[in-house]
Amino acid sequence: MNYVSVENLTKSYGIKVLFENISFHVNEGDKIAIVAKNGSGKSTLLKILMGKEIADSGTVSINKDIQVVLFDQEIEFDSHLTIDEFMMTLASAPIQALKNYHKSLLSTDYDFIEKALAEMEIHKAWDLENDMKQILSQLKITDLEAKMGTLSGGQIKRVALAKLLTETRAEHRHTLLIMDEPTNHLDVEMVEWLESYLSKAKITLILVTHDRYFLDAVCGIIWEMEDKNLYFHNGSYATYLENKMIREDNMNATIDKANNLYRKELEWMRRQPKARTTKSKSRQDDFYETEKVAKTDTRKESLELDFEMKRLGNKILELRDISKSYGDKLLLKDFSYQFQRGEKVGIVGKNGAGKSTLLNIIQGLEPRDSGEIETGETIKFGYFSQKGLKYKEDERVIDFIKEISENFPLANGRTISASQFLRLFLFDDQTQYSPISKLSGGEKRRLHLMYILYQNPNFLIFDEPTNDLDLPTLTVLENFLLNFQGSLIIVSHDRYFMDRIVDHILAFEGEGKIRDFIGNFSEYRENLKIEEKNPKAVVEKKVETRVSVPTPVLTPSAPKKKLSFKEQRELETIDKEIPQLEEQRAKILEQLNNETEYEKIAKLSAELEALSEKLENHEMRWLELQEM
Repeated sequence: MNYVSVENLTKSYGIKVLFENISFHVNEGDKIAIVAKNGSGKSTLLKILMGKEIADSGTVSINKDIQVVLFDQEIEFDSHLTIDEFMMTLASAPIQALKNYHKSLLSTDYDFIEKALAEMEIHKAWDLENDMKQILSQLKITDLEAKMGTLSGGQIKRVALAKLLTETRAEHRHTLLIMDEPTNHLDVEMVEWLESYLSKAKITLILVTHDRYFLDAVCGIIWEMEDKNLYFHNGSYATYLENKMIREDNMNATIDKANNLYRKELEWMRRQPKARTTKSKSRQDDFYETEKVAKTDTRKESLELDFEMKRLGNKILELRDISKSYGDKLLLKDFSYQFQRGEKVGIVGKNGAGKSTLLNIIQGLEPRDSGEIETGETIKFGYFSQKGLKYKEDERVIDFIKEISENFPLANGRTISASQFLRLFLFDDQTQYSPISKLSGGEKRRLHLMYILYQNPNFLIFDEPTNDLDLPTLTVLENFLLNFQGSLIIVSHDRYFMDRIVDHILAFEGEGKIRDFIGNFSEYRENLKIEEKNPKAVVEKKVETRVSVPTPVLTPSAPKKKLSFKEQRELETIDKEIPQLEEQRAKILEQLNNETEYEKIAKLSAELEALSEKLENHEMRWLELQEM
């Protein structure tokens, strides 16, 4: 079934053409990711499909039997509504049926009650309330009476996401779901849940995301917006990159041929008299077409890797017994760490665990309750925070960067100009001379990042740098950081970005506890899953470690007590049953993740609780017998 057909669509803002004469189709079941640098027109294209923007030319045909639902980065809401009231503002027949049913429970009007029950049947709304609560629970929204105006930006985003997913379940007609950066401000567990939900759901989806793991798990089609055109790729992000490289190589070969022909034809043009024959006019037209191809700018400047920065001394940064609390909430407890030269550390943990607080304490932007910090004399911090860029309203991009310096230092005394550095981060000449106020949100974010790097720090601190950055910019940033010789701390929920950059993890696990894990982010996550699935293995490891610590022998040790025959048999039985119980628990968890019916969810939850209690008792008894 065809959902959307677009023919020869063109959109400009002033002299800037976003896309020109693009055509595409969206069919039922398509899951499409749009990839482009910020300012290429991704969000504009989505708004045109929603009817919120008007194209300059071209046609957009949307099947009358489908609804189009947008999850935007800008969320509108009434701050006085509770979460529950906000969720019930959905403009769908099943939601209205559910609201009428709730009213009927308080009514004595038999006709109204009968009508409300009939509506619930017609719109299949009986499971809707349970679906809504399940989605809210998965997104860690529990207090449904909280006012929307009291929520943080991340919480508002999660509630809006829950509302959108409920709407797609509530409507039994065909739905085209459009999502613009849905993973921003979600922690890893929520991103993984949403990833699983969307990959399994029978939906039609157009997605804009910077999360490459998320993109690969959910989408099988990639649309690339570049140079006013739209290119189509079937397969993974890696396939798209390969196709793009082949296209650019072919384009460069075409330009080389055009250049050779252009030089020959240019001589002919200069020799010919002003009066042209009809035949000469045709050749002249061909010359201008050749010239156009020959002068196509395909420069893809790569990052200079040998940049010069202030030398790091022997002392980098040392934290000793740092503690910090807000009221009763403990964020850091006696945390100590010594950063090394060239170290790339990733900081992970749930929202509100204290990650940003630690970054502020390190830089002296926030006081600590106790502990000491020693910073090397040569350290120059570069802090990329989640706060926006500060600039003069009419200031141009190039002037903003030149305020720091006209040139950026490279090794061996060489430099590159501010304009060249801007081009490295995908700001073309036209954009460089535009007012900052005219940039898109993503372009401002990219400029903020550039502003930090251009100051040439030797210790970078990044707090969620990937939010609102496009994939091409992320690739440039990753290449920069991989070759960065200074020290680096990154707080991010972007799994791919963290895997590529950091070499070990500081994980905030709550109540002031921070785990130091050697390895990348995926290895840390895998380790957590192993611990969760097999706590016995963790217990064994801890017992082993404890036994291996040498202790002074003051008196002859008493011989270990032998297990009785009955206890020995009990230990053997528990050894066999624990893996069986863990397997049963994993199966129930999998069933719960895929189940939507309330009665079955309640039954499975009860089974899970009983099984978990039995497993815990077995593990405690196993430990007692091992100690004996």
